Amino acid sequence: MTRRERTVDVLVIGARERPRSARLVPGTRPPGVYATGELQQAVHLHRQRIGTRAVVIGNEPVSRAATDTLRVAGLDVVAVVTDQPPSRLTAPVRPRDRPPLLTHATVTALTGRARLTGVQLRHHDGRTTTLHCDTVVFTGDWIPDHELARCGAIARDPGTRGPAYDVACRTTRAGVFAVGNPLHGVESAGVAAAEGRAVAAPVLRHLVAEAWPTGRPAVAVDHPLRWVAPNLVGPGAHAPLRGRFSLRTSRRLHAPLLVVRQDGRVLHRQRLLLPVEPGRPFHLRADWLDRVDPHGAAVRIAVR
Repeated sequence: MTRRERTVDVLVIGARERPRSARLVPGTRPPGVYATGELQQAVHLHRQRIGTRAVVIGNEPVSRAATDTLRVAGLDVVAVVTDQPPSRLTAPVRPRDRPPLLTHATVTALTGRARLTGVQLRHHDGRTTTLHCDTVVFTGDWIPDHELARCGAIARDPGTRGPAYDVACRTTRAGVFAVGNPLHGVESAGVAAAEGRAVAAPVLRHLVAEAWPTGRPAVAVDHPLRWVAPNLVGPGAHAPLRGRFSLRTSRRLHAPLLVVRQDGRVLHRQRLLLPVEPGRPFHLRADWLDRVDPHGAAVRIAVR
């Protein structure tokens, strides 16, 4: 009788920017509405004429890349718009080559039919304005590509919207690992590549003999934190991602104290020495994992 060979799948399908329709921005979609990837293909690959005046929605690193691409294409960037407040990363004195940054501003509609004619904004004090432009680029607000996970009946984390996974990159379906930006949107290419290299060890252990864990407690966050990754606690003393957890916040936090609890027990406290900003990752040590009850309730991370 021969032993049945094990097989594995590794999901590495990436993430995408949230389009205008998913952001629930009213209006038609006339020519002139782009995501960053569409813009870069149009400019650098197809050498298309884009327009003359542009507005960039979002204030993440990819937003600056979109701004640079628009300038390469010869457009005047009227403004960069974000619904977030000013932060230490948005200095009051901006370089001359950077467009104005409008904070606390929400896009309420796009105008125009044959061609985009403007972007309507609502400010936090109730004022409304219209930025006249023929091009708008929606940047950031990343969504993990989770279609394969959904079709494969793999549980998804409600915060990241990607597959739920543990520190060994194991999903909830036996034999299926996941790495990179389908798990969290969005990290740099270097981070994704490092996760890809690191997953080799748990894949090999599973192929040889290691059993797939079941019943792993979830890791969840309280407001104003948005999500945490990894988001399952499973066995794996030598897991590649055991060193730290990545988190995102919905608002700026000044030197926050992170508290990890399970069933009322405090497992870990960690004070961050620097402020953390929306749209950018920050990290929590993982040396508390050995104190988690594998049969207990979900582990929760809160800001105090």
